[in-house]
Amino acid sequence: MINGANDIIDPQLVPYRILRGGDKIPAIGMGTFGSDRYTAEQVAAAVKGAAEVGFRLFDCASVYGNESLIGDAFQEIMRSGVKREELFITSKVWNDMHGRGDVLLSCAKSLKDLKLDYIDLYFIHWPFPNFHPKGAPPDYRDPSARPYIHEEYMETWYQMERLVKAGYVRHIGTSNMTVSKLKLLLRDCTIMPAANEMELHPCFQQPELFQFCLDHGIQPIGFCPIGSPSRPDRDRTPDDVVDIEDPVVVRIAKAHGVHPAIICIKWAVQRGQIPIPFSIHRDKYVSNLRCTIEDPLTEEEMEELATVDKNCRLIKGQVFLWEGANDWRDLWDVINPTMNP
Repeated sequence: MINGANDIIDPQLVPYRILRGGDKIPAIGMGTFGSDRYTAEQVAAAVKGAAEVGFRLFDCASVYGNESLIGDAFQEIMRSGVKREELFITSKVWNDMHGRGDVLLSCAKSLKDLKLDYIDLYFIHWPFPNFHPKGAPPDYRDPSARPYIHEEYMETWYQMERLVKAGYVRHIGTSNMTVSKLKLLLRDCTIMPAANEMELHPCFQQPELFQFCLDHGIQPIGFCPIGSPSRPDRDRTPDDVVDIEDPVVVRIAKAHGVHPAIICIKWAVQRGQIPIPFSIHRDKYVSNLRCTIEDPLTEEEMEELATVDKNCRLIKGQVFLWEGANDWRDLWDVINPTMNP
């Protein structure tokens, strides 16, 4: 395990991206979704430790159930001398808070829990109000669940725009979207999304959506950057592949003398997305950050990694399906035809 002063990375050395409007965002962040495997106390301690070693971007969400303790960690981080403007903090409105006025309430709770005056980037977590109650069996179907309805989504988005105008959030973004849904949003919004959070790893590269985001000034932020080996059991299916076992990834990792997970993160940063890996282990999150500033992949290695895409979505969202849906693909492909042009 790495310990001591040698595991500190100067945040100024970490690459960054420029969001719409000119604000900087670090090119790698720390995820905080660990509620199925780790306690809120463990996640908050990892956030504090990650900030100590140089992380400045933290990806949070109300549904993770740990924002209050993470907020305590942020207070400790700022008392240690890190200024608020040096941090870039995101959060998300959950599916059951899409109703009129609910987005403001959700944001207010996240601000209170995170103990912040503003959130840097606020996402709509999923593009519909479908949800899966805690403790419900995996095959439970919410009676009110339905395909994407653009008019409903825009009602939620306009509430997000109000948060920007009121100064509660600096930027707003989308998550778990598709090209067809983003096209509708860009047609009708008055404040453009600054980022789209999406599943991105070598075995699921989403080239069409990725390029669409770049072409429209939307920063891709990638969750599951190493293939999420510790993802919840409900998100596992027999045909899932394992990125860190892919022969190309393994071979390149051996050439660089690192774990295959590090190659996944290097690939993500060099490709242009912002990966948000999560770990409670200091040696791992130090390695995740350090790999962005040393020993880059070659152009040939990047080209090789482009060939390992297997279009293998790991977070399929099947728990959000509605009665009558065929399978999880409907969740991504179907737009309610009765309410959209």
